[in-house]
Amino acid sequence: MIIAIILFIASYSLLSEYNNYKNFTRFDSALVSATVQKHYEKTKYSKKGKKRKVQILKLKCNKGFTFYSSTKTSTQLNVGQTLQLEIWVKRVTFYEYLSSFYAFSKIITSSTKPSYREKFNTFIASQHENSEITHIYQALFSAKSLEYHLQKQFSELGISHLVAISGFHLSVLSALLFFLFKYPYTFLQNRYFPYRNYHVDSFFIIATILLGYLLFLEYPPSLLRAFAMLVIGFILYDRGIEVVSMQTLFLSGILLLSFFPRLIFSIGFWLSIAGVFYIFLFLLNFKHLKKIWQFILIPLWVYILILPYSLILFGNFSLYHPLSIIWTSLFTLFYPLSIALHIIGFGNLLDSYLESLLSLHQQSVVLQLSTYQLIIPIILSFLSLVKRNAIYLLLCYSSCILLYALSQ
Repeated sequence: MIIAIILFIASYSLLSEYNNYKNFTRFDSALVSATVQKHYEKTKYSKKGKKRKVQILKLKCNKGFTFYSSTKTSTQLNVGQTLQLEIWVKRVTFYEYLSSFYAFSKIITSSTKPSYREKFNTFIASQHENSEITHIYQALFSAKSLEYHLQKQFSELGISHLVAISGFHLSVLSALLFFLFKYPYTFLQNRYFPYRNYHVDSFFIIATILLGYLLFLEYPPSLLRAFAMLVIGFILYDRGIEVVSMQTLFLSGILLLSFFPRLIFSIGFWLSIAGVFYIFLFLLNFKHLKKIWQFILIPLWVYILILPYSLILFGNFSLYHPLSIIWTSLFTLFYPLSIALHIIGFGNLLDSYLESLLSLHQQSVVLQLSTYQLIIPIILSFLSLVKRNAIYLLLCYSSCILLYALSQ
């Protein structure tokens, strides 16, 4: 029954997307409204060998798809700005429409009225003097794209996952909201409505706040996955079904792919699925350990097992990279504290710590690993669901990758 429902949802979603695609490519060009997600300069060469610089734009259309285009370097654009464009789409395939594509375009108008996200980013910027620190907090709180040199530096430090807002951030926010909501609610409940169920009420209030935040950020894939798992996890918990299980993760992933077929092309989505998979794998196989040891070992476990994926996709590695295990643990304290400080207008109090982090300059290397080297950990990951020995082989393989990276 569940399989039939999922297949129906997936079929309906794909047919809906295909219908949108046919309408989109009906004519040689289309008029769209899109938001600037990223822009950077690039050098291009003509057929005659002449060199010229262009501004590459990454744009998200209000119809849901993402595409790239280019314009003159003299065009002044800001991340988050809304543009009205005419784009030439006749050669765009359905596959490209679902993933991403490049299209020639002409900017017709640009919005001068700042969006809510731009106003929010301005509020963050007003509390900082260092532009790099401003960009980091804007990435943390509003999912704004980091500049390339900051992306590279965080990648070398192994903490790109901390800056790119994801399910990890949502889990910290959930815990923070749960803590803030608990005591006022129980105080009122004991006096006015003792018949209410605290767990149900707290879930609906927290889920509503997180949903609003998700919509505000235009539902990033990893955040969308985390929110879906939160909802599914509560439904299972409310019915007395085990939450920490691979069935929960599998069901969340399949439902999300059914409703949003574009997610199949999102690297962030699959990395977040992999991260949760390895957390669950640890909790299911080492649940006999004390909570304090689980808290200490999980960051180390996830770092080692995700490392092959990280190196093959991004390649950058430095001697500071393994220290991300410690920084990830500290981030669970830093993130809610930084939120609170920004709310009360003292967001700059932690700037010196971030500046110290940015001052860590370490010569990095680019490791040339083949995508075929991912086959082994993927196979071992699936085998670990049925054979415990496969877990140790997986850990051994990933540890060898770490030692190889350190030796380079």
